[in-house]
Amino acid sequence: MPSSDRRNPATAATPAATGQSGGVQSLERAFDLLERMADAGGEVGLSELSGTSGLPLPTIHRLMRTLVACGYVRQHPNRRYALGPRLIRLGESSSRLLGTWARPHLARLVEETGETANMALLDGDEVVYVAQVPSRHSMRMFTEVGRRVLPHSTGVGKALLAGSSPEEVRAVLARTGMPAATERTITTPEGFLAALEHVREVGYAMDDNEQELGVRCIAVSVPDSPTAAAISISGPAGRVTEAATDKFVPLMHEVAEQLSKALASNGGTGA
Repeated sequence: MPSSDRRNPATAATPAATGQSGGVQSLERAFDLLERMADAGGEVGLSELSGTSGLPLPTIHRLMRTLVACGYVRQHPNRRYALGPRLIRLGESSSRLLGTWARPHLARLVEETGETANMALLDGDEVVYVAQVPSRHSMRMFTEVGRRVLPHSTGVGKALLAGSSPEEVRAVLARTGMPAATERTITTPEGFLAALEHVREVGYAMDDNEQELGVRCIAVSVPDSPTAAAISISGPAGRVTEAATDKFVPLMHEVAEQLSKALASNGGTGA
């Protein structure tokens, strides 16, 4: 989840502590700065990066100059820095791979629930669907892979933001707005924060006719994912009932755990 920030390059990434070279340390710090920029909405000033990373300004300035020269960061006339367009190709390729790794796990959800299964990521302030396996029912839900939606009206959006602080959530909602997709859509920050509290209490998120009338969606986060991710099942409200939810949620948590392990393995963390 976005608020789970275990990075601390100022103290943990020194060559003495990690046994790594200064070049590798600089690489770690550069990626850390990119992630912090993404967490901040994609645009920051040097003083903000210094405050959150703990790195001295000269170090940040040197790293940012290199990232700008490579096209991964751009500098605005007001001297603030923004994520650069060269990251788009990397992100698109990574999303396709995540979708490929997720599909066998989503297929299991479809097999055991009968409903369409999805995987979604939090990309900036938006939710983007990166994989789907459709239900075999003639009446089924379909969400185009690559589709982007706002988090406040979706189950996956709630699952993705449930671990964020209220301040972070309010900042996201202030940037995106909270337009109503249906008459059931939550359209106030207070209402959405209350919904996230409920997600934390019960362990899953629900979109109950909030994105599309007649459709319910159940979502859970993927624990320890390299980027904030969630899986969901969606179907007609007449099939995705309260009784079905009680049956589906434990299975979804099991599949999310298995997917988390698969992502870690494919990411090479066990090598």
